[in-house]
Amino acid sequence: MYLNVSEILWSKDIRKERKLNIYKALIKSSLLYGSETWRLTENNKRRVEATEMDALRKSSRISRKEGIRNVTIRQKIGLEETIVKEIEQNQLTWYGHVQRMAEGRLPKTALKWVPKQKTARGRPKKNWMEITKKAMNERNLNEGQWEDRKQWSPGVRQRRKTF
Repeated sequence: MYLNVSEILWSKDIRKERKLNIYKALIKSSLLYGSETWRLTENNKRRVEATEMDALRKSSRISRKEGIRNVTIRQKIGLEETIVKEIEQNQLTWYGHVQRMAEGRLPKTALKWVPKQKTARGRPKKNWMEITKKAMNERNLNEGQWEDRKQWSPGVRQRRKTF
């Protein structure tokens, strides 16, 4: 499917607005499918961003050989947020949704479940909860804030603190 869309995005005959609509409808929705439950590692972030930028470069008809930075391409297209930021927002939204559920519900039980097995040597891999807590910390969100949706939703959508 991506090869056929790639030809469409590279085409000169289609307006940029239409290409952006195609990108949002086909590529972005495919990349975000099920992202609420991913363990978003640095490797996964790089892969998702690379796929996104590949589609954006093709729709702008800019080759990587031209040496134009990703930020410049985003500004040219009119996209401010990266797909990784949207994945983090989706994860925080889903986390708040699950935390508001009753205690006996399966998603809440699965979220709190910790496997009982011997851990491997070395530093343990970050789990989904640790990554979500880090995203909450970057947005100044605290435990229990998910109870008030009017307070939780804007906090999830705010930009991360950058130093």
